[in-house]
Amino acid sequence: MSKKILITDDEPHIRLLLEQTLEELEDYDVEFFMAENGEKALEIIEEERPQLVLLDVMMPKMNGFEVCRTVKQDWAMDDVFIILLTAKGQEYDKEKGKEVGADLYITKPFNPDEIMAHAVKILDIELD
Repeated sequence: MSKKILITDDEPHIRLLLEQTLEELEDYDVEFFMAENGEKALEIIEEERPQLVLLDVMMPKMNGFEVCRTVKQDWAMDDVFIILLTAKGQEYDKEKGKEVGADLYITKPFNPDEIMAHAVKILDIELD
């Protein structure tokens, strides 16, 4: 069974950067999904059940906090690991991320190596 990662950001260049950062994982049977807003992210999460979701906070239609709350609290999907990736680095925002159930909160600009390290650990992949 393949492992799945959902990359959700309204900025196409951020989605591309994250995909390029993690593309090596395709060799380990990891499948990627993309969403440009929160509503699309929820559709994909419900249909595909990705193990890892990289989720921007500030997006159209539904923000990342709302998506995270829906997945973690309303749907009780504890098996979906959500990393909030956002430019909102204030302590208040980090607390809000915890409140809605985010597993990890990383501020932009992010270190691609850090994202890769988290993905490998979360998906339990041993790189060659």
